[in-house]
Amino acid sequence: MANVYDLDEQKEAQTREFNKDHFSRMLGYLRPYSLKATLVCLLMIAVTAGNLAEPILIKVIVDKAIAEKNLGAINNLIAIFLALRLAIWVFARYQAQILNWTGQHVLYDLRQNLFAHIQNLSFDFYDGRPVGKIMARVTSDVNTMSQFINNGVVTIITQVLNLVGIVVILLSMHWKLSLFCIGLLPFLGYFMARVHPFFASGWAAVREESSKVNAHLNESITGIQVIQAFSRQETNTKKFEGILENKVKAWLKVIRVEILFWPVIENVGALGMCLVIWYGAREYMAGALTIGTLWAFINYLNRFWQPLSAISRVYSQMLSSMAGAERVFGFLDTEPRVQDSSDAVDIPEIMGAISFKDVSFGYQEGQQVLKNITFDVAPGQTVALVGATGAGKSTIINLVARFYDPTSGAVYVDGYDLKATTLQSFRSQLGVVLQDPFIFAGTILENIEYGRLGATIEEVMAAAKAVNAHTFIEKLTNGYDTETEERGGTLSQGQRQLLAFTRALVADPRILILDEATSSIDTETEQLIQKALGELLKGRTSFVIAHRLSTIRNADVIMVVDDGRIIERGSHDELIAHQGKYYALYTTQYKHMRDMLRAD
Repeated sequence: MANVYDLDEQKEAQTREFNKDHFSRMLGYLRPYSLKATLVCLLMIAVTAGNLAEPILIKVIVDKAIAEKNLGAINNLIAIFLALRLAIWVFARYQAQILNWTGQHVLYDLRQNLFAHIQNLSFDFYDGRPVGKIMARVTSDVNTMSQFINNGVVTIITQVLNLVGIVVILLSMHWKLSLFCIGLLPFLGYFMARVHPFFASGWAAVREESSKVNAHLNESITGIQVIQAFSRQETNTKKFEGILENKVKAWLKVIRVEILFWPVIENVGALGMCLVIWYGAREYMAGALTIGTLWAFINYLNRFWQPLSAISRVYSQMLSSMAGAERVFGFLDTEPRVQDSSDAVDIPEIMGAISFKDVSFGYQEGQQVLKNITFDVAPGQTVALVGATGAGKSTIINLVARFYDPTSGAVYVDGYDLKATTLQSFRSQLGVVLQDPFIFAGTILENIEYGRLGATIEEVMAAAKAVNAHTFIEKLTNGYDTETEERGGTLSQGQRQLLAFTRALVADPRILILDEATSSIDTETEQLIQKALGELLKGRTSFVIAHRLSTIRNADVIMVVDDGRIIERGSHDELIAHQGKYYALYTTQYKHMRDMLRAD
């Protein structure tokens, strides 16, 4: 089973040789359109045959009709020639239409397949992987593959048919003259073999630098507030200039090779043409060759080098597509580490009992974040997790939500090992509110309904009122139909958080996770939310992470996490009486708040 979790995205290999497995897999996307692909092939054969017949037809006109001064034959042959050109035009037009239609559908299938797959990959796939590089796979890499599948493969087939047809015709017309052009092929083969490594490494380098441009651009856009806050626009621009310069250098390096490559091909063709004209003229003057045959031979010779040139150009495209295919198929072959097992069962309606049994976990091998944690939570209990940054609080809720699976031990919900249940049946009963809630582009109503598709407007409004979001929503320009910008840019942090609470309440989850959900909210908004928390938490098993300890005083159970272990557990009053770690944290925070109030 292929897996790219451990690949270093910053150090992608620079060479991409032709890979028959990747090529075969790319062609597999044409399989649903096999009838249209077959029709395209038939049309290509018809167009190729028509084009190859033209010089022979002109040869007949010159050697027979004109030489014999037969005007009727000339008229008939010209009519046939025009009819042939019309047929070629019609066939080529339909070929282009079908090819473009097929190409767009192949592009759609490939991109949709990749997008759907990465949507289901586990969180560790995204850990440390730049968003820009993921976007590059779905956009530029897929485009490159699609262009080769449609245009490149068609060009290869067409030009191979042309080349084979021309060689057969040349040999049948005059085998001695044919040797002057065919004899140059070994030289071309040797030259292409020498140039091949430069193309392979060059185009891979171009794609790598393009990926870095996308990654930096995405990072700069998403981090624009930090960039401007620290006045780092100039520094960031210079860094981007350096990345762009590397891309330009990589591109120019390939172009320099191409500038050498194509003139060599053309000059070899010119040399072959000179040899044919020299020897053909001698044969004509000796009476061994007609002028029509010589003209047709020269015409075919011009066409002989065109397929070689076209195939060579497609070769560069193929190397680029192989580089993209390796990365795209690497993503597609990556299986989620968190996924349904073959014997997974649907978990029934959850009561909310949660148990950790000797659970250990690390995001990276050899670096444990949680160490043999064991605890039980009764249905409907509210559990607060407190501790220093990096202690393991968020990791615990990540395991509760099954965003990750334990390295060892097991997490149970109502006695079911989460690894043995289907993700859909479990997560459909789970609600999560994060510190920085994600708001999608769309309306306020659509964002709330994301919690439960199909919720009625009455249910949405009831949930909004319960968490005190209804008041600010009603004051917006179009109320619940107000359009939100990407990530809710037009809303305040508090308003985004209230929307996230409303979305969670509409979902009506059996297990609710609040990860620092009130940390970025002003005091007034926090008071509104505190009034609604009783409604939000009622009847649900809840895990709450909060750095404001005053917000979790009423939790049923408070767990103090330190260095991956739970070192204290109890109610607020019990832990205060114990005068341990929680007591120290609470009194320190209380003293700090009191000092701030006195300062005001």
